[in-house]
Amino acid sequence: MNFTRWSARLPGTRRAARDDRSSVPAARAEYARPEPGSGPADGDTLKASPGASAEISQENTGQTSGRLSGPALLEDLSAREILGRLPALVALVHGPDHRIAYVNDAYAAAFGPRPTGATAAEAMPELDELSLLPLMDQVLRSGTPRTVKSRKVRSGNSYTVTCTPVATPTAPPVDGMSKNKNGRNKGGEGGGVLLYAADVTDHAEAAERLRTSERRHRETAVTLQRSLLPQELEQPDDLRIAATYQPGGTDAAVGGDWYDVITLGAGRTALVIGDVMGRGVRAAAVMGQLRTAVRAYARLDLPPHEVLQLLDGLAAEIDASQIATCAYAVHDPNEGRLVYASAGHLPILVRDQDGTVHRAEDPTGPPLGTGGWIHTSGTIALPPGSTAVLYTDGLVERRSEDIDEGVAALERALSGAKGSPQVVCDRLIRSLGVTAEHDDDVAVLVVQHPARTGTNAELFHNASLDLLGGIEAAPRARAFATGVLTSWRFPVELCDLGVLAASELVANSLQHGIPPMRLGLRRTDRRLIIEVTDGDDHLPRRRRAEPADESGRGISIVATIASSWGSRRTPGGGKAVWCEFALPQ
Repeated sequence: MNFTRWSARLPGTRRAARDDRSSVPAARAEYARPEPGSGPADGDTLKASPGASAEISQENTGQTSGRLSGPALLEDLSAREILGRLPALVALVHGPDHRIAYVNDAYAAAFGPRPTGATAAEAMPELDELSLLPLMDQVLRSGTPRTVKSRKVRSGNSYTVTCTPVATPTAPPVDGMSKNKNGRNKGGEGGGVLLYAADVTDHAEAAERLRTSERRHRETAVTLQRSLLPQELEQPDDLRIAATYQPGGTDAAVGGDWYDVITLGAGRTALVIGDVMGRGVRAAAVMGQLRTAVRAYARLDLPPHEVLQLLDGLAAEIDASQIATCAYAVHDPNEGRLVYASAGHLPILVRDQDGTVHRAEDPTGPPLGTGGWIHTSGTIALPPGSTAVLYTDGLVERRSEDIDEGVAALERALSGAKGSPQVVCDRLIRSLGVTAEHDDDVAVLVVQHPARTGTNAELFHNASLDLLGGIEAAPRARAFATGVLTSWRFPVELCDLGVLAASELVANSLQHGIPPMRLGLRRTDRRLIIEVTDGDDHLPRRRRAEPADESGRGISIVATIASSWGSRRTPGGGKAVWCEFALPQ
């Protein structure tokens, strides 16, 4: 193995022509060889001729040296001297059992001296700590360099190590071994491996500190995100609901996905799903503000598109650089459908009882925070026995495919999903391949409108009466309410309170509203709901009546005797005023 000379080129130098070539100019031949009688021995530094010399300082070499001519330095420095001066760790092993041929001073300083001729497995335990022995076998067989990055030893230091095959041009090939393109053996007795290790402890520690900081930041964001989501979903009388939130994997920052269920009164329920574009604590904080605002606007009992209209302006005020998508839907058990509005969000999916899946219309407006757009509301049927799914893009979006393909895959998964809402949630998550290492947040809200039969259906009843106005409207309303509540076998006290509330609401509508008027009674397994609608859109408000006033006490009486009350404008114009009584359990 030719290990005595190494014709490496150093920056700023030229390769010198040999002195036995006739084409070498006299000026270059003058310093191509040392002067007779004054040249150093092989491996020592050479004395430079005047004119073209390179200064090798003690700081660069670690030794005191004279002035060297560049070409002479290239031709006469030994490989051992060059490797010995390197600050990196260098070791040379040879043969299939990796016997030690050489370690430089830096290697000996780091791990101690190593006996020449001993095997690496016995005398170099640090290579086993770095898991380099199998890699060296591979390099020796293939003749291809390999590098491992930032491996740590027991002392705590980290190294990036490059294993380079070394072979002699004259060694005969070993049985079963081939030669590479330069004619050198790819492995065998004549080959070896040069290990070059750079100490990257500072970089590794800095990277670990960065990872720790990012992990803490992510944990903070996840904690904030989960604390801002509903801790317990509201369960309306007419629906069964479950939701799942799964943050992205450790390499993905937490986003701003959220969901919510809001009971609006009179048996109506608002369903919300949203996604703030962005990552980390900032996105989670914006999500929390938007979710709180949605709940506040929902209490106004506005149509879905008006809720999103208000939310759009608020999103721009919170942070103009943050864009969010949102879908807001309202379920009314008397209508058997979802009235929804979508601000750039993915379509709601509804599965019928027979497995047919319907997709809601395209978004009715752009994402929140863009401004300058009038949102509209759409509808999709939600009959008894059907299941609706609201979700964020993390469930269906993949880097390798169009998002429409993901939505289609969700439709196929939903068509065969049966069971409770939580079972459906889990099945959709599995079917779409969402794991703990998923690269995005996922939020899923599953809503079922159960089909009730038998004794369970007897707990849910509806009754209504159209009122034409006039002096006979109030007596008709009281008689109707008395008959219906008695037939539903309510206690006498509850019947009396229900008749009183119906009478006051009808009287208020007769005085302040306009036809057409309608009295509706509804019972569920948990409450009695009384609602009166008319054609006037002026909403009543509770006020204190003076002793001398002859009116103004109706709403106060209803608010006093009922569990809750409220009012809202109806889509076709007009209003609805309602109250609820909790049933004894």
